[in-house]
Amino acid sequence: MTARTLTCQVTAVEDLNPDVFRVRLEGRPEAMAHAPGQYLELELDEDTWVPFSIANAHVDDGSLELHIQHWPERSNSARLRELMQHAAHLTLRLPGGDCVLDADSRRPLTLIAAGTGFAQMKAIVEAAMASHVERPIALWWAVRERRDLYLESLAREWAASQPGFTFHAVTEQPLEADAETEGVKVHQGRIDEVITRDLSSVAGHDVYLSGSPGMVYACVDALAPRGLAPERVFSDVFAYAPREPLVPTPAAADQAESDA
Repeated sequence: MTARTLTCQVTAVEDLNPDVFRVRLEGRPEAMAHAPGQYLELELDEDTWVPFSIANAHVDDGSLELHIQHWPERSNSARLRELMQHAAHLTLRLPGGDCVLDADSRRPLTLIAAGTGFAQMKAIVEAAMASHVERPIALWWAVRERRDLYLESLAREWAASQPGFTFHAVTEQPLEADAETEGVKVHQGRIDEVITRDLSSVAGHDVYLSGSPGMVYACVDALAPRGLAPERVFSDVFAYAPREPLVPTPAAADQAESDA
């Protein structure tokens, strides 16, 4: 899709936890079209455009959803919060990004997100479920503590209602003993360490990652000896922070794991 600039209406702003808020936008359906996994850029001023993953799959109703992390100490974050609360309309540029769901693939999906990287994965999950293709989906969502799982109830709802869907909650601080239920697994630690310990194989999978470059490449390195195919791993990080080789050779990956 060719990127376009448009004006849309702010219809709702909702706190999801003390640090993350959800924004709902509406515009002309044809102008808001996007592929699951793409992002938009929001205009703060004529010189400042801020990217955000689109947190919903396109359903031709002209609606968009964003999940925005609020950092009080960052000037752009404060400006965004003020803008969202008081502006009736926003200027957007969309869509952007090539990290999108391959709708023709029937491979199992492994989705790995840190923090508000969940937004991108939410759009991919919604589109995959709407396709009515029986495709196992494993969502690994990594945060510092449980309150940072700002839509945990939604991930648990998917696990309870969708056959083949598993939610892996990954926190640095321990979760309560009763947090693990059918379709929900809990893990403690840093996401790349958890993958090394608890994920046996992604051979034959499509893998999507959303987070900082450091987090994404640490996960790629952890997945490399677990059957990760370089042509079937996707992340926006690969476009703006590329590295060569993208996936370590088996020997290098085995050495990195032994050094961990």
